[in-house]
Amino acid sequence: MSTPSSAQTETTGRHLRDTVYATLRDELVNGRIKFSQRLTEPKVSARFGISRTPAREALAMLCADGLLQREEVGFTPVRPSIPKVRDLYELRIALELAGIQRAITNPEVVHDHELLRLERERWLALQADPPAQEPGFVAVDEEFHVALLSSAGNGELVRALVAVNARIRHVRMYDFMVNNRIEVTIAEHLAILDAVLADQLPHAHELLRLHIGESLDVVLERVTRAIVAMSMATED
Repeated sequence: MSTPSSAQTETTGRHLRDTVYATLRDELVNGRIKFSQRLTEPKVSARFGISRTPAREALAMLCADGLLQREEVGFTPVRPSIPKVRDLYELRIALELAGIQRAITNPEVVHDHELLRLERERWLALQADPPAQEPGFVAVDEEFHVALLSSAGNGELVRALVAVNARIRHVRMYDFMVNNRIEVTIAEHLAILDAVLADQLPHAHELLRLHIGESLDVVLERVTRAIVAMSMATED
């Protein structure tokens, strides 16, 4: 049984971990850490004036995000591969469009409108009170795309999309660092939902294709800039 003091210590540790994680994530996606720079628990602990535990947990989270890679000693930034990003986005587009296409070509396939209405309510709430511009919005965005594909009823497509999302999440964070991208994303999601709910499936198919394509353009531009910056960055 945890005591009030141990619970408070645990809460403080999570806060420190999350602060370090958010700070380093921002520096990584903005290209302020050199590719050759090694991040270690002692260095991070000393920089933030914290113990090694929250530093270790923050570094592990960044490694799980795909922003850092574990070395023999410590971690270094991952260099994104532009060709691989393109290939994975091509796969993502194929999977997501297949959900709508199968309903276009097969009249027996009907989207789950109840699921989509619930998703629409969620995005209307986000439109009324948009979240702050930050890379972590990628998780919220993924939920929309998984829900949309899930509503088409093919679980294997959904499982494949979840796997692809995990592989491109670290670069998709760049999509939500541009001014108004979150607001634009919310509006486009609602337009796609409205089209599917109105059974305007060819229109929804085109809106989804344009939406993902625009995301790819933004990601590639931001990733390229970050690669240049991280190649030229100076270590503290």
